[in-house]
Amino acid sequence: MATTTDPDAAPADPYVLRPEDAREAPTTFGGRLRHLGPGLVLSAAVVGSGELIVTTSLGARAGFALLWLVIISAAVKVWVQMELARWTILTGKTALQGYRQVGPRIGPVSWINWLWIGMDFSKMLQRGGIIGGVAAACSILWPIHGAALSFPSLLIWTVLVTAGLVLLLRSGRYSVVERSAVAAVVVFTIATVSLALALPLTPFAYGLAELGEGLSLQVPAGTIGIAVSMFGLTGVGADEMTTYTYWCLEKGYARWTGPDDGTEQRARRAEGWLRVMRLDVLVSWLVCTLCTLSFYVIGASVLNPQGLVPEGNDMITTLSRIYTDTLGSWAQYLFLFGAIAVLGSTAIGSSASVPRLWTNALGLLGVIDWHDTRVRQRTVRLLTTVFPPLWALCYLFVQEPVLMVQIGGIGSGVFLLAVVVAVWRLRSTEVDRRFRANPWLTAALVVSSAAITVLGSYTVLEVFGISIGG
Repeated sequence: MATTTDPDAAPADPYVLRPEDAREAPTTFGGRLRHLGPGLVLSAAVVGSGELIVTTSLGARAGFALLWLVIISAAVKVWVQMELARWTILTGKTALQGYRQVGPRIGPVSWINWLWIGMDFSKMLQRGGIIGGVAAACSILWPIHGAALSFPSLLIWTVLVTAGLVLLLRSGRYSVVERSAVAAVVVFTIATVSLALALPLTPFAYGLAELGEGLSLQVPAGTIGIAVSMFGLTGVGADEMTTYTYWCLEKGYARWTGPDDGTEQRARRAEGWLRVMRLDVLVSWLVCTLCTLSFYVIGASVLNPQGLVPEGNDMITTLSRIYTDTLGSWAQYLFLFGAIAVLGSTAIGSSASVPRLWTNALGLLGVIDWHDTRVRQRTVRLLTTVFPPLWALCYLFVQEPVLMVQIGGIGSGVFLLAVVVAVWRLRSTEVDRRFRANPWLTAALVVSSAAITVLGSYTVLEVFGISIGG
């Protein structure tokens, strides 16, 4: 969903607010739809790892029992994302710049910045798992050298997938990322939701009884660990909330709002672009929720009755049973192409966003000048070349895509707590009362923050070996 005017063609720096770049927000629903984009980029990044791998694995282990947690996980975090994005559009600052303002400071940055750095190192395993998942699907589809899933075949495909990511995103242009994400979102949403809705017509049918069991708020023994990981991975995670602020800036929402000059005109313009952002978040949430529920139902309905759980490099083979057991052996190829689209979209999202965040972090640490456009772009391009090969090496060393993704999910769950703290601090200090006067949005933020605090605290306790339940 591209804008009528390409923001990438504008000479302005998307991270700088200038009066001459301000423009009025669309006033019609159709006009707002034409300005969507950041949320679809986020959907493409979110759905691959959490939904395809972790959510399907959870359904395979727990059956329908944790369906309620899938719904809560997808819905509860979106309000914190929306609040952080609102602050970014009003101030023109990135999330990492905002985290730096939340004390206490440790050196040049805040404790939250250091926590983000630690989390991102844990996410290297997750991103390696995503690249490995794409390589495994390609290896099964076409084992270039040796048998499918043999190390030589996986090595060759890992190199090819990594090189493809670097070449695709080398320019660093937001428009390339958005177009790739939109195409992937359309493909995997239609394919996944269609399969889930078609299951009642197959031998793996589910009905109201199974759905009722899934909404009974129970946690079966042995599923707590993967459930906690799922909360960090499904829906919008802490890293996606952080990344979303960068996409909002690069799309142009903050630049078109303009600097705060205290005028009523600027306030009305800001309200208009905030409405566009909220619609963008809503569309992203709908896509993530539909795909999350579909993957969970598929895992619970097809894999759980057969005792199949996706593990190791056999993850792709096991997941392909979702299609072959319901549609026939020919459907393995359909699944493989779908898996490449889903996991590939996440790989594209990560490979595009992480270099931007690390470039910003290096600027905050004083290593580079973030405000120098040429330095920033050069650093983003360099990190886009360096990071994907590092993630790929992680996969080749571990070769456990499911475990790698779950470790990244736990890291996200821990960091969520810090994001909630930052959001409330920034809201109280830099968001005018006019923009936080809606009681319904405030109530939703309170509920969202409380749920994240409870489950995030549990995650922290589990990480340090303090168990409070089976």
